[in-house]
Amino acid sequence: MPKIKLPTKSPHIDMTPMVDLFSVVLTFLMLTTTMRQPEPAQIDTPFSISEKPTPDFNTMTFLLSKDGKVFINFDNGPDTLLKFRPKILDEMGKRYSIEFTDNERRAFQKYPSSIGVPILKMKEFLDQKDSKSRDPFQVGVPLDSADNQLAMWILCARQVNPSIQACIKGDGKTEFPVVKKVLDILQDKNVNRFNLITSLEATKINLDEIQK
Repeated sequence: MPKIKLPTKSPHIDMTPMVDLFSVVLTFLMLTTTMRQPEPAQIDTPFSISEKPTPDFNTMTFLLSKDGKVFINFDNGPDTLLKFRPKILDEMGKRYSIEFTDNERRAFQKYPSSIGVPILKMKEFLDQKDSKSRDPFQVGVPLDSADNQLAMWILCARQVNPSIQACIKGDGKTEFPVVKKVLDILQDKNVNRFNLITSLEATKINLDEIQK
């Protein structure tokens, strides 16, 4: 009895479900992703070989530009209900007899990058409608002995969030006196541990040099 040969057909793959899934995921990412606003100063961080990641929450980050300006940023906490940023702003306002409105607190909470605005100009800064009109106010946080607002920001941040950690992101060309000034202020406020934000650099190992 002869064998029955089944007709051979090339397999057909229906790509429609995968394309639909890709479209849904892409749409979700486009609707939920927010564009990160550039920092007020361009920072070229020095290289290092350390791979220790910086914390995602409970951080206050100091941005040190090459021209000696200092900017500061706070995260809003691991839980969106905590709202650390407007609380820090209110604490800072109490020390300078400034009362911020709900809209100003909300603008400070949602501001996506570092801020280097003297506290007496903060209300005017927050009342601006776009980033372009806010740029002239970004002159750096005052840290001289007569009006050390950077120290006051640190104090207010630690009062609102005792678990906050300091991170320093400085340009490779920032002059040492500026860095030392920031470190002295941190130590004066009993902040003796901090993270340095750097860029990773690939290193090549030369076996001949090691053997020498």
